Amino acid sequence: YPRDPKKKVKGRDKTYYATKDILFLLHEPVLEKLREMKAHRKKIVKAKARKDKFKVKILHENKPFYLLDHLVKERFPTFVDAVRDMDDALSMATLFANLPSTESIDPKRVRNCRRLCLEFCNYVVKAGALKKVFLSIKGCYFQAQIEGQLVTWLAPYEFGQELPSDVDYRVMMTFLEFYETQLHFVNFRLYTALGLKYPPRIDDKLDGLHAGLRAIVLEGKDQTGAEAE
Repeated sequence: YPRDPKKKVKGRDKTYYATKDILFLLHEPVLEKLREMKAHRKKIVKAKARKDKFKVKILHENKPFYLLDHLVKERFPTFVDAVRDMDDALSMATLFANLPSTESIDPKRVRNCRRLCLEFCNYVVKAGALKKVFLSIKGCYFQAQIEGQLVTWLAPYEFGQELPSDVDYRVMMTFLEFYETQLHFVNFRLYTALGLKYPPRIDDKLDGLHAGLRAIVLEGKDQTGAEAE
């Protein structure tokens, strides 16, 4: 976290951090992967400059990637902790699930957010966990009780959205990336507790018709499948 030292040696326009925090981050696996990705992009640029199409193809097929699973486990030692802190994750995911795809917003991320939200809402319906609903000018507020914790999130109305140009979507996408991993973990645990397979199967035909929860096909461990009601 940023610190506010009494003596700002490098000037007041700089952000200061504790030395122990910086030393801790030096051993973060995600940073190492980000360095690998940066070096990989440079290799692609050089291969393109040499017009080596075969090498460019190989490099694209072997892109390095990182996972945030360990960060979720570090932040939430127990499952109840993850459920208690789901408000922001669900609100952010439902927001992006209703946004149009642009150069700043990857359509794959939009589809993944929509799927995660549908999976969670399907669990709420199946478990009878919904407690309150409130309609406001911002959208629909929902409140569900899960594992003894009250989870409240906002779902915007499905109207055409105009994206403001003064918003830094890269910062929002960084938070969203963590929230997606968190929701995936929570959904897996919730479905497993009900004896259901995860992820649930999606009926492509019904999903294409925007059937919502009806497009989710639930499959238990000892049954072939039952369509969600």
